[in-house]
Amino acid sequence: MVDGWIILDKPLGLGSTQGVAAVKRNLRQAGFGKCKVGHGGTLDPLATGVLPIAVGEATKLCGRMLDASKVYAFTVRFGAETDTLDLEGKVVAESEVRPSLQEIEAVLPRFIGPIAQVPPAYSALMVDGERAYDLARKGEAFELKSRAVTIHSLQFLPEPGRGTSEAGGGAPASLTDSVPLHHPADGPPPPVGEELTLVAHVSKGTYIRSLARDIARALGTVGHVTMLRRLKAGPFEMHQAISLDKLNEVGQGAPLEHVLLPLEAGLVDIPALSLDPEQARAVRQGRVLAGLPFEDGLYWAKAGAVPVALVELSGGSLKVSRGFNLKDVAE
Repeated sequence: MVDGWIILDKPLGLGSTQGVAAVKRNLRQAGFGKCKVGHGGTLDPLATGVLPIAVGEATKLCGRMLDASKVYAFTVRFGAETDTLDLEGKVVAESEVRPSLQEIEAVLPRFIGPIAQVPPAYSALMVDGERAYDLARKGEAFELKSRAVTIHSLQFLPEPGRGTSEAGGGAPASLTDSVPLHHPADGPPPPVGEELTLVAHVSKGTYIRSLARDIARALGTVGHVTMLRRLKAGPFEMHQAISLDKLNEVGQGAPLEHVLLPLEAGLVDIPALSLDPEQARAVRQGRVLAGLPFEDGLYWAKAGAVPVALVELSGGSLKVSRGFNLKDVAE
């Protein structure tokens, strides 16, 4: 059995489901047979970057990964808004206004913290039983309701010779090391003032295309996203991600352990709770443990180094949220 995470640096043009299919194919070619595989957050084909792919028992954590915050780098090109709010769509509005860096610095704080955001028409949200993007492609008129999201931080991408201008805290330099400054399909970078790359740390449910649209409109112009790269998803960062070529090497005989992270790599952002053998047995059986001297909250319980379950502690009583069927090598 294979259990753990493969963090793919999703290339341009590849869909998230295609990334999952690539993992399945390579595991099968490597002789691991049929494995349960899922992803921890969709990335559009025009986006690149961190795509957590769960294998085996780690798929039980996909829902938690979907709820996690994310960090994105994105480039806004000013002067044209498209119906998809990215490079894929047709231009629906144009403006001659090009904002200065000072004007952008002044407007960014408006988008920090809890905000209301209207999702893009071209999104996977359901409208009367149909996907919004299907309705948009058919030219049907519909309205999406605004939703509450949180922008934890928003900053200019650090560039050579210029410091970082930020609002609400900055992203570590390690996150932005591999961020392209313009879309690779665009040819030479446009003149200064035409576009700007930002880094945003956002809550679940945030649409970066909508954020770019709203920033441009707040500056008295229009804009669309020309580059979108996810730098972090939950606890997973770019330095843990592998290329598609590296993944394909597994199918050709390369050791899986070089690309597979353990299940607990998806739990490093919450505290661990060590159980003795009797407690571990009780948790595996789904029984409630009482009288534990720990603070209330979410933990991952382990027996030795082996994850046993995702658990909730309340008033000293421990209840199992998700159990993991992992073999304890000590047993």
